[in-house]
Amino acid sequence: METLIIILSGVLVSVATYLILSRSLIRVILGTAILSHAAHLLIMTMGGLKDGSVPLLGEEASSYTDALPQALILTSIVISFAVTALFLVLAYRTYTEVGTDNLHALRGFKDE
Repeated sequence: METLIIILSGVLVSVATYLILSRSLIRVILGTAILSHAAHLLIMTMGGLKDGSVPLLGEEASSYTDALPQALILTSIVISFAVTALFLVLAYRTYTEVGTDNLHALRGFKDE
């Protein structure tokens, strides 16, 4: 199961790289969001997918699960949503001021 999730994470990284290298500002923002989700999957897979009991005092179980990767992923999801919201607001403001979301036009390149 871990191998399948790692392959999916690699596919998400390649899709995110393709989107980040495009000319549209919205595609760049979507690429950064997909890249953060790929990082979430990678952290979860590195934490291990195992069955076990909740680590509570007084509970007897043969194996316990580690709650640290889940806490890190939850924090990372909240931060990535905030960064994506900030990027969307900046893209909207840029589009209303300039009138385009083409990165080459924003940088001042002339079409050849």
